[in-house]
Amino acid sequence: QVQLVESGGDLVQPGGSLRLSCTASRTYAIFRLNDMAWYRQAPGKQRELIAGLTMAGTTNYADSVKGRFTTFRDNAKNTMYLQMNALKSEDTAVYYCNSLRGRFDWGQGTQVTVSS
Repeated sequence: QVQLVESGGDLVQPGGSLRLSCTASRTYAIFRLNDMAWYRQAPGKQRELIAGLTMAGTTNYADSVKGRFTTFRDNAKNTMYLQMNALKSEDTAVYYCNSLRGRFDWGQGTQVTVSS
C-alpha cells in the first residue's frame, strides 16, 4: 500500500510563509504516475481540495489560495511540496496530500496554524 506522509506544518503569524512536504513510502515516482493534490480540513468542516498537480505538471488552485500557494514536486526525492505565502487565519487547518481522486489512504496530515 502506498503511504503518504505530510510534514512541515507549524504555527505562523499572518502574512508568513510555510512549505509543506508530502513524501511517498514507495521508491517509484508516484507523483509521475498519479494526478496528485493537496487538501485541508479545518475543525468542524469538511475536507476541501485546494491544489492539484497532474502527471503532466499542470497545477490548479482553489480560489481561496490562488496566487498565494504553489505546489510542485521533486520526483527524485518522491516528494511533493506546497509553498504557502501570505498566510491568513483562514488557512488554519490540517493539510493532507493524496491523489486527485483520493485513491490512497488518508494520512495523519500536518497542522498549520496561522495566528498572531
